[in-house]
Amino acid sequence: MDDEHRPTELGLVGEAPYFATIFTTKMTEDLDGYEEMADRMAGLVDAREGFLGMQSARGDDGLGITVCYWRSEEDITAWRDDIEHLEAQEEGCSRWYAQYTVEVARVERTIEFERPE
Repeated sequence: MDDEHRPTELGLVGEAPYFATIFTTKMTEDLDGYEEMADRMAGLVDAREGFLGMQSARGDDGLGITVCYWRSEEDITAWRDDIEHLEAQEEGCSRWYAQYTVEVARVERTIEFERPE
C-alpha cells in the first residue's frame, strides 16, 4: 500500500482521487466452494499492483457488497483481465451468483469521523 493511503478500522481512507469498484451480488443456494474461491481471490487481489484495500459485507438474505479501492482505472482493468480472476468469474456465473453488478467510481474526496475514546 502506498504512503498516501492508510487503512482504518472501516477500511481505506486516503488522498483522493482514487477509484472504487463496487461489486453487488445476490447469491444462489449452491455455495459449495465459494468461500475457498473468495479467499483465493482476496489473496490474489491483495498482491495486485495498484490495489489499495477492500471492504465487504453480506446479509443473511444473500445480498453482498464488496468495494475494492484502486490507484487507477488501468489497475482495475488488469485485475478484471487476470486469468485466475476470469476463471473465478466464470464459476461464479455458473454456480454462485444469481445476479451481480459491478460499478466503477472515481473517488474525489473522503470524509472521516471517529468518536474520541
